[in-house]
Amino acid sequence: MTHSPSLRALSLTAALACAALLGGCATSKGPTQTSYDFGPLGAPATQAAAPAGFPALVVADVTGPATLDNQRMFYRLMYADAQQSRPYAYNQWGATPLQLLSQRLKARIAQGGVKVLSTTDATGGVPILRLEVDEFAQNFDSATQSSAAISLRASVFRSHRLVDQRTFTRTTPATSADAPGGVRALAGTADAVAADILAWLATLPAPAPALSAPMPAQ
Repeated sequence: MTHSPSLRALSLTAALACAALLGGCATSKGPTQTSYDFGPLGAPATQAAAPAGFPALVVADVTGPATLDNQRMFYRLMYADAQQSRPYAYNQWGATPLQLLSQRLKARIAQGGVKVLSTTDATGGVPILRLEVDEFAQNFDSATQSSAAISLRASVFRSHRLVDQRTFTRTTPATSADAPGGVRALAGTADAVAADILAWLATLPAPAPALSAPMPAQ
């Protein structure tokens, strides 16, 4: 069976159209991923008194659940299913929330007048601040209203002994019910928690001065 030239031309045109369509589908891009962090440090909203008893402090990296040790950005629909944590499809953190909190809290504590040391710089007798996150989330109370919540446990150790421990919880309304609004609210909440930690440190007793050895008898 032979095909007329017109039919062959029509088939070729259809084949080229399909190829172009498939090529366009292969090269077209969907929504791009957007990465967020806490933004510039800036001046603190409230100036906490420098803790005189802690001129230097080892601040360990923040620890927490595995869901906070990756760059996915989660939220909860409190009005629908508060037990389910849902990820944003096209929004993520530029670093893990644990890393972002570690960086922000250390910077704010240093800004408050404390010399912040890392665990590798620790020397005998320098107090250690350990921080463990229980909650770091954007919660939607309705489809149009959300807030940021951070809850963490802070523990101060000196010479391997617990000096004091306290849980800090802060909630900040978001300016918009979306990922950017949640990011801004979480950054502000982290700053508020840092101010609370500085105020708490200022209430703790200073270490007792070391007793000098008695002079040998002459």
